[in-house]
Amino acid sequence: MIRSNTLLLAALVAIASPSQSQGQSGAAASTLVKQGETRFGEITQLTFEGENAEAYWAFDGSTLIFQSTPTAGRGCDQIYTLDPATGARDRVSTGDGRTTCAYFYPDGDRILYSSTHHFNLACPTPPDFSMGYVWAVYPSFDIFAADADGSNVVQLTSSFGYDAEATFSPTGDRIIFTSVRDGDLDLYSMRPDGSDVTRITDRLGYDGGAFYSPDGTRIVWRAHYPETQEAREDYLSLLAEGLIRPSALEIYVADADGSNPRQLTDNGAANFAPYWHPSGEQIIFSSNMDDPQGREFELYLINVDGTGLERVTWSEGFDGFPVFHPDGTRLVFGSNRNESHEGNTNLFLVEWLDGR
Repeated sequence: MIRSNTLLLAALVAIASPSQSQGQSGAAASTLVKQGETRFGEITQLTFEGENAEAYWAFDGSTLIFQSTPTAGRGCDQIYTLDPATGARDRVSTGDGRTTCAYFYPDGDRILYSSTHHFNLACPTPPDFSMGYVWAVYPSFDIFAADADGSNVVQLTSSFGYDAEATFSPTGDRIIFTSVRDGDLDLYSMRPDGSDVTRITDRLGYDGGAFYSPDGTRIVWRAHYPETQEAREDYLSLLAEGLIRPSALEIYVADADGSNPRQLTDNGAANFAPYWHPSGEQIIFSSNMDDPQGREFELYLINVDGTGLERVTWSEGFDGFPVFHPDGTRLVFGSNRNESHEGNTNLFLVEWLDGR
């Protein structure tokens, strides 16, 4: 179910006002919090149709930006903003190509996202799963900036090859992103205008999904580093086809320039979507570590020194892309709970109980 990270398919999302206690399917809000989810208070389902994921808060906590696809056969994913107080939703990407990984500039007046629309207005071809479960890292992805309403689009990256997964430092001076420009999937940083590109990681393997800490001094990301010759050859052969195999990912933290890297997880599972708690002392992430079949993804909390692992969710299917509100009182995440059809992923906003 990790497929929702890059294969969300595109467009309409039905939004419910947070004042509503029941979803479109009639599920009471009380049933959306599962037994054992002691970190969760009041919960609101924000979307009900299509596939929805990767919702990130504006730095002032007023608005969400996310990617969404409609039901099958109606296009590929696009970027939307959502006011959780009113349910108002607006598309802010061009409507063409495939988009992913949107984020706000710290001042809230501009947005980042990656798109393929400048290469082809149509959706790129989905990956071939005959090689197993793989993610596509489309070489036509570049990073774009736009005004918060989607106007005044500016292309920030132009080297051919995958450029995506861009997020902003809260200090406003750097963007971190993943690129294949030097032949491997590494982390890079650049200025807000796309200049001064600096490579941050250089270990063979996939580095991605990076976020700056609340004070901008550290980063957290997911990584897969093949250790054997066979694994390295498999990784490089897939990468040459614009693919990666995400079955084993671990969580790492480092200083903002990539120095002093430390591995937080070491379980051989698919650990991904790490995000900082506003305190800067904990990381929340998604993992299938507790399912031998690898199909159930839950949310987990861990201290930045690798101690104190705590399971947060206990819902069947997929729970992922957890993002704390800047004040730490709420959490937005994607989940299959209350799904309208098998694999349906929606956004949920929940009160976060720090003290439990």
